[in-house]
Amino acid sequence: MRKHHPDNERVKRQYFGFLKEAKRQSEPSVDAVAKALARFEAETQYRDFRNFRPEQAVAFKRRLADRDSQVTGEKLSKATQHATLSHLKRFFQWLALQPGYRSRLNYSDADYFNLSEKDARVATARRERPAPTMEQVLHVIRSMSADSDIEMRDRALVAFALLTGARDSALASLRLKHVDLAQGSIHQDAREVRTKFSKTFTSYFFPVGDEVRRIAEAWVCHLRTERLWGLDDPLFPATRIEVGVSGQFEATGLERAGWANASPVRAIFRAAFKAAGLPYFNPHSFRRTLAQLGETLCHTPEEFKAWSQNLGHEGVLTTFYSYGTVAPRRQGELIKALAVPQPGTAQNPEALAAFLAQALQRGGLLSAGGRH
Repeated sequence: MRKHHPDNERVKRQYFGFLKEAKRQSEPSVDAVAKALARFEAETQYRDFRNFRPEQAVAFKRRLADRDSQVTGEKLSKATQHATLSHLKRFFQWLALQPGYRSRLNYSDADYFNLSEKDARVATARRERPAPTMEQVLHVIRSMSADSDIEMRDRALVAFALLTGARDSALASLRLKHVDLAQGSIHQDAREVRTKFSKTFTSYFFPVGDEVRRIAEAWVCHLRTERLWGLDDPLFPATRIEVGVSGQFEATGLERAGWANASPVRAIFRAAFKAAGLPYFNPHSFRRTLAQLGETLCHTPEEFKAWSQNLGHEGVLTTFYSYGTVAPRRQGELIKALAVPQPGTAQNPEALAAFLAQALQRGGLLSAGGRH
């Protein structure tokens, strides 16, 4: 049975190059496209893309809806279906404009990959993403042992995630020179730190408590004074694996090298939450925890703007839209509190309105004349 088509492979490589170089998409994003195309080719017995017909898209949609997820064992979610079909739609629209395919494909035929309007609304609906409470995160940190270098590293990793809001890829690639304990900050230099969109910025320690900060500072001091590591050494070194006395591979300490990717970071988080008796929250969820904390602590537009920049967001609206959803319980508390006058806490509504209007204009969501 055929497992590939040579012409398809050539044009796929061309498309992947287009996504990476022209559209500036990351490797994980291109991998998602490759996975979608592989699914489609397998369903169509690896037919030449030149022979694409709308009936193939319709049949693929039906089979995709009946597929089970390899992770959950349940039917693929509408969001997964929508993402897969969107990748295929964009590919065949691009393909219909390429030499050797223009005369064989119709650009509009790619629309047959569309979900129904109902399913598309379900797939793209904004849902509240779970985030741990500050109390849960502190409980996890307090539950973690620190009797060995590996345990100290793991506890410091979780503490730094809360203290800085850094993404897991950034945490995995930080070096000691990027930490400034005197200023209480980390410098996420995109030349060396794997930041989103390769942005360079400084994150100051969030006000999450002296206990968390002491754990982070103690880890940095341990590496510098006890291990005598230099500025170019990793902040979170990889685990050294060697053959132990039992003849089995065992964790024996720390390598003087960092992690190649963020997978070990997520594994440490998963183990920490499980050991603390709590459901798993990934490292990225801490950013939502911090955004919610900012909503509570920030009282002026300038303060929330600084909080947003500390998360690496260029615009404050990113924080509002991506992380700023108010939890239903907190929503009720705020609405009820508005009915009770609060002496001494009067804000300037004109200043706040002007600030939000400027942010909306910069985001292209409001015209200069004030119309949506």
